[in-house]
Amino acid sequence: MDQKPDFPIFPMYFRGLLLLAGMYTIAWSAFFKWFGEELIAWLAIQPGQIFDVPAMWYGNLGLVVGLIIFVSAFYPVSWVYLILAGLTGKIILAIWFSLGFLPDLDWNKRTGFHLIFNELLWLIPLILIFLRALQVREYLRKEEASS
Repeated sequence: MDQKPDFPIFPMYFRGLLLLAGMYTIAWSAFFKWFGEELIAWLAIQPGQIFDVPAMWYGNLGLVVGLIIFVSAFYPVSWVYLILAGLTGKIILAIWFSLGFLPDLDWNKRTGFHLIFNELLWLIPLILIFLRALQVREYLRKEEASS
């Protein structure tokens, strides 16, 4: 029978999720940075309209956030604050998209997809991974102090 270990572990698939979240964020942010006008027109579902939204700056911030999340996967317990920085960045990106882009683009299935699946849905695994990394880090500190 499998028994639960007495110590918290940081599973490898959490690192994989961090890598995936980082790459996914980098990919979508690259679309905003280099194909901003076309992507915004596609998100709006209204051909021919021109929108004055800062897609390139949004993409730049997203690239930084994605890189931070990606790098945090290499040493997630030691670099737990990089996970927190990436989590905070995803929240900032979601707020920015909601307040800066949605008033111009209007709510539709494409903007909803971007906001929910590219920004908000990733918050759940990132929060769980951050909490587990904190738990493992605290356990390791206690073990080191008792030794």
